[in-house]
Amino acid sequence: MKIATWNVNSLKARQDHLLRWLKEFTPDVVLLQELKGAEDSFPFMEINAAGYEAAVVGQKTYNGVAILSKTPIVVTQRRLPGEEEDEQARYIEGIVQGGSQSVRVGCLYLPNGNPAPGDKYDYKIRWMRRLYAHARELLKTDEAFVLGGDYNVIPEASDVYDPSKWTRDALFLPESRNALRCIVNLGLTDAFAALHPGGGRYSWWDYRAGSWDRDEGCRIDHLLLSPQAADRLTASGIDKTPRGWDKPSDHTPVWCELKCGVN
Repeated sequence: MKIATWNVNSLKARQDHLLRWLKEFTPDVVLLQELKGAEDSFPFMEINAAGYEAAVVGQKTYNGVAILSKTPIVVTQRRLPGEEEDEQARYIEGIVQGGSQSVRVGCLYLPNGNPAPGDKYDYKIRWMRRLYAHARELLKTDEAFVLGGDYNVIPEASDVYDPSKWTRDALFLPESRNALRCIVNLGLTDAFAALHPGGGRYSWWDYRAGSWDRDEGCRIDHLLLSPQAADRLTASGIDKTPRGWDKPSDHTPVWCELKCGVN
């Protein structure tokens, strides 16, 4: 079962890229972020024609998340618990089938938090605390689950091309990194880092001239696996191909494979 996450940075602008990538990469489940459109603008017909069901939480102009799956999706959450007044479209969760077993997948678009300090950074940290609490509750179920998406956090210095240039950025501040570490330390596994230690591999590159060509990026898109999912992990990677296409998203897909039908 191949599960991928991709911040498409406007589905309207990148719909052809998504459809091309679905055909070429053939993932079973895709977690999409930054759709930048309301649900009524989502291309359900085109996605269905490509062989996927879709569950969407949209928002006009900003944010927006979706789960695509080759099998039916049972939606269990349409927002991250813990702050009912938060109306930003940043989380959706559902159950999909992988062989004879189901997998719960949560798709998240964690706040950027810049400029920091400030209200946006305070919101980011509150959101991460909510994610911590939700992950802790999910772990009590003993289910296989994957929390994937654009975390907007650089875990380690080795996950960014030049750490010295990011010391004041919300993505790399000690409090952000510690909050992510606390989530992982609940017992989750970073699917990419588990199989590719050492850093130096990125999922985001700035649009500024030369960043992509010089590989000056950072790794901020993650798939975190519960112990039951981590036991089934067979492969993971970063597919840089779409980042090299014309007018790409600044992110590229991150993926993992889980064995199906294994107890």
